[in-house]
Formats: sequence, structure tokens, C-alpha cells
Amino acid sequence: MTIEVVTLGEPLIGLVATDHRSLADARDYRAYVVGAESNVAIGLARLGIGVAYVGRVGDDGFGTMIVRRLRAEGVDVTGLTVEAGATTGLLIREVRPSMASNVLYRRAGSAGSRLSPDDLVRAGGVRGAHWLHLTGITPALSSTAAATVDAAIDAARSAGATISLDINHRRRLWSDEAAAPVLRGIASRADVVLGDPAELALVAGGEPSERRLLDAGATLVVTKRGALGARSLAGNGASADVPPFVVAGAIDTIGAGDAFCAGFIAARLDHLDIETGLRWGAAAAAACITVEGDVESFPSRAELLGMLAGGPDTVR
Repeated sequence: MTIEVVTLGEPLIGLVATDHRSLADARDYRAYVVGAESNVAIGLARLGIGVAYVGRVGDDGFGTMIVRRLRAEGVDVTGLTVEAGATTGLLIREVRPSMASNVLYRRAGSAGSRLSPDDLVRAGGVRGAHWLHLTGITPALSSTAAATVDAAIDAARSAGATISLDINHRRRLWSDEAAAPVLRGIASRADVVLGDPAELALVAGGEPSERRLLDAGATLVVTKRGALGARSLAGNGASADVPPFVVAGAIDTIGAGDAFCAGFIAARLDHLDIETGLRWGAAAAAACITVEGDVESFPSRAELLGMLAGGPDTVR
């Protein structure tokens, strides 16, 4: 399959406490392959988009689990390095639908944090892809990971590819003060900037955040508003606003923002308009929150189109 999208970052193993228990009360955990960029890669692959992932995992069982899962989902893992003697990063969290959930990271010194521009070179750069997707998580991991983001932007610019940045600010990795100038610099070099209202305001340096980011260099800003839907503002002043895609029984909201990105990018690569891209993103996000795990319920293209057409239907 032709590679249309390249993304890079740190894939993790997520250990999720079972039975909606808190981390203090948990006795058992379920393991999932997680990570914002790998979530988007899996989502795009399920929607029939050729996608390549660049990153590092350790030569341990968790690293093997990640490689197997991404490959099984149809993600090109040529650029996923298995580093001898290194460990694979962990994320430990709880799912508590009625209250805020805690998330812990065990990723300091992990293979993924050692991502470097050499990994991008070994992967063949952006490989002629039409789209490069980045998140604000990767530059927080290490100086070499931040340098890899810069190198990827340079390569994408040379190739004429669209660059998207999902801000994905993680305060457990770095402070607002440390993150803001770095993410502002990346956003100024991106074509599409996505984030929730607070993230956009942080990176823009104030309100009106959409206009500030457009003035700084972006051509489109997408605001992910959760239960309020999504909206966009383009540099030419064109705007779109879509309601949320409503589903019953939300279980786990982690990964919904990544699903939104995958749906939006897939629609735009299909040359659909921005409003349709927002609708695809909203529907993909809604599908993801119905079960535990970041991508376990991410729809196929046929399933997504069925949702948008008014499904679900039961196949008998």
C-alpha cells in the first residue's frame, strides 16, 4: 500500500486497572498498545489509509507486543526500531467514568525517549507521503526527540506534504512554561493545528487563540470541544462548526482525541471538505469512547460511513 501519512513518537504499553477500580484499589490490569501517534496510525490504517510509523521500542516482551499489534493493524513498521538493551515505556491508568482518572508514566530513559533524527533517516524520511502528523508529546520526551520533530517538519516541507500538529499537552511530562514556546514554534510551522480550547490558548499565548495561531503561520485551526462538538477556522476566514456525534454509554474517553485526528485526516486525504472532516473526526471519536482501551473500538471505513449514515444496523 502506498504510504500517505507518516507519524512518529513513542508507542507505549498501557496497563489499565480493571473493574473501574482506582489505582490504589486495583488488583488486576489489562494491557493495551497505546500512544497518541500509534493510536492515530492504527485509526488511519483501519480507514484504509497507508500509514508509516517511526519510533523505538525496547527488545522486551512489551516491545514485541507493540510491533506485532501495529503490523497486524496494517501499519508500516519499517521505521520502528527495536533497541537492544532498552526498555519499552509504560503508561498505567484507571478508568473511572464518574470522576477524573489518574494516569502515571514509567517512560524515563525508555527506548522511545531516545528517538533521534537518525531514526527518521533510517526510515526513509517522509517517504513521499502527503501528510505528516505530529503531537506535542514527542518534543517533551528528550532533546533528540524534539530534534526529530524538527527534522521531520523540514523533510515534509521539502516534500510538499501537509503537516498537522495535535497539541496533546501532557503536564506530567513538562510544565506549561516549558511547553508553550516549543509548541508555539512547531505550530507556526504546521498547516493544521488541533487541540482543545485550553491547549490552543496555551500555545497561541492568549485569546483569540485560533486567530493568533493563523497569524503565526498555520492555515487551519481545529478546536476539539468534546461534548460540544468541533469547529475550525481557516486563514481565509472560512469556518465550520459541527455538533458532537452522540453515543450512549461512554466508557473510556482516552484516545478519543486521537480518533478524531485520524478521522479528520482520512477525510481530507479523500479530498472531502473541512466540515465533512470534522464530522468524520467526531464520529470516530464517539466510536472510541464506547469501550475500554484507546483504539479497541476504532471503526473501519465501512463502519464509520455507516455511523454517519444513521446506523448502527445489525448484520444477521
